[in-house]
Amino acid sequence: EPVLIEAGGGSAQPGGSLTLICQPSGIDLRWFTMSWVRQSPGNEFEWVASMLERSETTYYADFARGRFTITRDNKMNRVYLQMNNLETKDTATYYCVASRDRRWGRVPPRAGNTWGQGTQVTVSS
Repeated sequence: EPVLIEAGGGSAQPGGSLTLICQPSGIDLRWFTMSWVRQSPGNEFEWVASMLERSETTYYADFARGRFTITRDNKMNRVYLQMNNLETKDTATYYCVASRDRRWGRVPPRAGNTWGQGTQVTVSS
């Protein structure tokens, strides 16, 4: 059973930066479409960004474009989410998701995909 572990969450001030890391166990991330999704208290899951399998092609939600960057390190078998110019509304639990398909722009279903356990990001002054 593959496992994804997120790290790098924490606290930041508005305008600050954080880098989230997604480290898998049991899978080679190059063969998966990797997505970051988030959930803030009382709200539904929200898609943040995706990088297609076997590709450097990336897609971003409107709120993330220009501030967040998703990258993959094939040598380290990790996926990152660099978040700059953070805003208080970015406060949420962030999850990485590995999917076999090449769809993006939506929250991948739990069934058939591999989700991490989440890492908390808190942005406040």
